[in-house]
Amino acid sequence: MLEILLILAVLVLTVVLLAMQYRQPARATQLLEQQHRAMLTDLHDGLNKQGDRLIAAQTDQAERLRAAVSEELRATREVLQALRSEMLTQTLAKLSEQARADQELIQNSFRNATQHLAGSIETLSKTVDGRLEQISGRVSERLDEGFKKTNETFMQLRERLATIDEAQKKIDGLTTNVVSLQELLGDKRSRGAFGEVQLEGLVRNILPPQAYDMQHTLPNGSRADCVLMLPEPTGMVAVDSKFPLENYHRMFDAGLSEPDKALATRQFKADIKKHVDDISSKYIIPEVTSDGAVMFVPAEAVFAEIHAHHPEVVDYAMQRRVWVVSPTTLMAVLNTARAVMKDVETRKQVHIIQDELGKLGKDFGRFDERMKKLADHIRQANKDVEDVQISSRKITEQFAKIERVELDHPVALPQVNDEP
Repeated sequence: MLEILLILAVLVLTVVLLAMQYRQPARATQLLEQQHRAMLTDLHDGLNKQGDRLIAAQTDQAERLRAAVSEELRATREVLQALRSEMLTQTLAKLSEQARADQELIQNSFRNATQHLAGSIETLSKTVDGRLEQISGRVSERLDEGFKKTNETFMQLRERLATIDEAQKKIDGLTTNVVSLQELLGDKRSRGAFGEVQLEGLVRNILPPQAYDMQHTLPNGSRADCVLMLPEPTGMVAVDSKFPLENYHRMFDAGLSEPDKALATRQFKADIKKHVDDISSKYIIPEVTSDGAVMFVPAEAVFAEIHAHHPEVVDYAMQRRVWVVSPTTLMAVLNTARAVMKDVETRKQVHIIQDELGKLGKDFGRFDERMKKLADHIRQANKDVEDVQISSRKITEQFAKIERVELDHPVALPQVNDEP
């Protein structure tokens, strides 16, 4: 509280001095500043003395508290020591009695266990000796088998290592081939030839030879990479391979700036649209081909880029009646075409199938009749077996009565004729 009053007095004095500073001349102002400094010095000394008194009071109070706590701890320690001594004495007495009882029980148990163990050890020794002899023989056999299997494993391992060496050589050759393929795809004509070869491989593996024609020349003089001879009303469908790779690579070149990449993207879309226009104008001929054509893109990555990020190009191709496909989607198209052709051929042979089904129905009717006859024979045989069992049971009962001499009427035994 004293500190707060001193601070308020200083603040009031400071305000008064500031107010008087603007009303009195410079000399009076200097005098007031000296007085103000003296008051501040006295105030600072008073605060320091007050702080020392507070520190001394806190130190004295801490010493008294420490002495009181030490006294309480000493008293508590003495009480705990007394309680611990008493509890230890009682516990030791109980433990001593329990130990004597446990010792007698352990001695008795030990004597009984020793006798039982001696007999068990003798029996076990005999058993172990016999088992050891058997195990020794088996271990020798197992070791021989283990050595043989180990040698076989080493031989197989050597063969596997030789195979791995061959595979490594093939991988090295494959790396060379991949580098060659990259160099090959760098040229536009080489890319075109690569797409045509891939297209021919896909078509040849899925469709029969009469269902397609490679490098087919249309009536307008255009030569398509492949035409599919599909059943009506689809008819002839032209397939042409296009491989727009240069601007695709420039789109993802990390060394190019963003404007250059944007320019490459626009050029890539322009290339696709140009290919679509070429296919639409060359390979869609009324009354000759189907009303649509197929543009085959040999790279799945290029196809995914077109469909994922350039839907306007796909819409443009659909408007021009050109379907853009990749190797995977072309396989689906070809499998669908093969299924359609198979269905058409099946429909052409439906009368033959109906005749064969009629013959099969007649054969099944005869089979059913014969099966019924066989079932009748089986039921009759089963009935005969039951009759035989009844007769056998009666004869067995009759024999049993004879053995027990329980015949109702005497039976005259027939005379045995030994003559042939």
